[in-house]
Amino acid sequence: MAFYSEDRGLVSPATGEPEWVLVVDPIDGTRPALAGFEAACVSVAVAPLGPRPEGPLMGDVLAGCVVEIKTGDWFLAERGAGLQSSLPVRLSANTEPRRMFWAYGFRGRPVRPTVEVLGDLIDASSVGGGTFELGSQTYAMTRLLSGQLDAVVEPGSRLVDEVPGLRAEFERVGAGAILNNSPYDLAAATLCVIEGGGVVSDAWGRPLDERPLLGSGHAFQMSSVCAANAALHRVLVAEVERGVQRLLQRV
Repeated sequence: MAFYSEDRGLVSPATGEPEWVLVVDPIDGTRPALAGFEAACVSVAVAPLGPRPEGPLMGDVLAGCVVEIKTGDWFLAERGAGLQSSLPVRLSANTEPRRMFWAYGFRGRPVRPTVEVLGDLIDASSVGGGTFELGSQTYAMTRLLSGQLDAVVEPGSRLVDEVPGLRAEFERVGAGAILNNSPYDLAAATLCVIEGGGVVSDAWGRPLDERPLLGSGHAFQMSSVCAANAALHRVLVAEVERGVQRLLQRV
């Protein structure tokens, strides 16, 4: 067995060819952990390495586990076999942005263009719902399973790809790096949400299955739209599309 982590990359055993790889994020939510908040998790996914030269894909992940560091609560998913959890799983049936409780992230993201894309959703839910920046993508996504959130929206990687000049802005805010979500941030939580009955896609509405599982840096990073149900997911993908077009017009 090999493992892949942000700080070490791919580490293979000293002898023999590995058949499996663990994708490990030791602390997703470093800043909340430092502040003593609950929004910090250990995330581990497992996939066969297989014969594909470019390595496994997100869709190859067979199992994923997320454990909250402070509480010990956990979520464990096996592809095609459902989700187990220490918490009751109760996904929201809400389909209306005005009543939506949802999260997004600003770490390493330039605020002004991000809010241009998400602004209508933020305004719509500011009174009847609520918006949260929790500091951990894994924690936020598993809040869909606990019923505390309806959605998590992270368009950052799409903005770098599609909007002229934004790569430089992301690098400015990220101190020279682009800091959107990498596969190790998403692999376990994505499988947990899907096996728990939720929906996960990129910011265009496409499944993440064909994205590489091993790697970091912008070429491997992914935008995401996660929702507790398919109807709300369709609404959010359409709203992100309108927001991106609005930003492109301003640019």
